[in-house]
Amino acid sequence: QVQLVESGGGLVQPGGSLRLSCTASGIDFSIHAMGWYRQAPGKQRELVATITAGGTTTHADSVKGRVTISRDNAKNTVYLQIHSLNLEDTAVYYCAARRITALTPDYWGQGTQVTVSS
Repeated sequence: QVQLVESGGGLVQPGGSLRLSCTASGIDFSIHAMGWYRQAPGKQRELVATITAGGTTTHADSVKGRVTISRDNAKNTVYLQIHSLNLEDTAVYYCAARRITALTPDYWGQGTQVTVSS
């Protein structure tokens, strides 16, 4: 059974930072590309950042320069560090795993809420 479990969300003030974690089980983590997505109220889910099995990263323009995605294959965990949080970053953040041969994620986590508010 595949599980992706996110953690690290919460309430943070504008300008603050947060680190999200996602731990996977039931998959060969080291050969999966991993990604973070988010969905704000009333909006569609959007890509935030991805990291391939080899460590190549991509980021959405809306967060470029403010996020770092990384992975620890020994811990089956992918991280998302976000700096300079603003109100528009408020969303549910989801972790996703994609097989090398797939075009879209195969597995999703349940999500973790990030709320930016003063």
